[in-house]
Amino acid sequence: MLILGYDDVRQALEGRELDVLAAVRTAYLRHERGSTAVPHSVFLRFPEDERNRIIALPAYLGGEQPVAGVKWISSFPGNLQLGLERASAAIILNSMRTGRPEALLEGSVISARRTAAGAALAAATLRAQIPDTGVSLIGCGVINRQVLRFLRAALPQLETVTLFDLDGDRAAAFARRCAEEEPELKTGIADRVEEALGAHPLVCLATTAAVPHLGTEHCRPGGLVLHLSLRDLLPQAVLGAVNVVDDADHVCRAATSLHLAEQQVGHREFIAGTLGGILAQDRPYQRDGRRVTVFSPFGLGILDLAVADLVRRAAEAGGHGTSVAGFLAGGAG
Repeated sequence: MLILGYDDVRQALEGRELDVLAAVRTAYLRHERGSTAVPHSVFLRFPEDERNRIIALPAYLGGEQPVAGVKWISSFPGNLQLGLERASAAIILNSMRTGRPEALLEGSVISARRTAAGAALAAATLRAQIPDTGVSLIGCGVINRQVLRFLRAALPQLETVTLFDLDGDRAAAFARRCAEEEPELKTGIADRVEEALGAHPLVCLATTAAVPHLGTEHCRPGGLVLHLSLRDLLPQAVLGAVNVVDDADHVCRAATSLHLAEQQVGHREFIAGTLGGILAQDRPYQRDGRRVTVFSPFGLGILDLAVADLVRRAAEAGGHGTSVAGFLAGGAG
């Protein structure tokens, strides 16, 4: 059994944004072509506790080097007050020959980067007539920090960032980090969420919202909202938008904004298509110039597998991680 901890994973992914983007793109295309298996995620919730949860995402990603496994990820928002990250995760990869677990990886880094890469891929694919040069990041946590990193790789023309967070100190800390690490970016902080929504055509929502609370009336016509947290937008806003998802069956459940919209109208005709389907067309896509486009990815387990396999191969090539003999019964591993 190969065990890759937090530092091992970070080292394997350092400076490899384009590789992660390519892996995520390939995973979406394979899913579109039917060479994946993605059972519904299992949500573990707790009596009298509506805030915290742990989710299991099993998946199979086919191709020349198929991979199977599961991500076990928790979301405990109260961790932020304890000085801890909100999410923590572990990923197990299994042998496709014997089914035996082969690798155990720290999963929060992989999860954040595959989420951010999917968002950046959507931003680069769902193009506006005039290229996006600015982005509003609503929610100044780990996910949007990675989103900015991957947007810069996918959209080299990006030059302006507007931030908003209900916690002003978090927004200020995010801005300071941007100034230190990416001084060429023009970074500002919005006083109100409505200001952030209207600051740029490109908006990314990555919050811990449990129920919808935002409309899109303050967004720019022709804009793109990367709806990563899935529960920010009111059902009416979803129904009025051009909706692109990763997988309709996955995203229309667990009280997401799209699930609530489906319950309201009794159908899914408001979903225009999938990102994988648009990628498979292999021709430029242009956003509707009059309506807001919303990308709502449930976050398929195949993306975690794609990036985890990238990490495992890099670690094996570099001799990183800890190999534990005798982890399983009946022989090495």
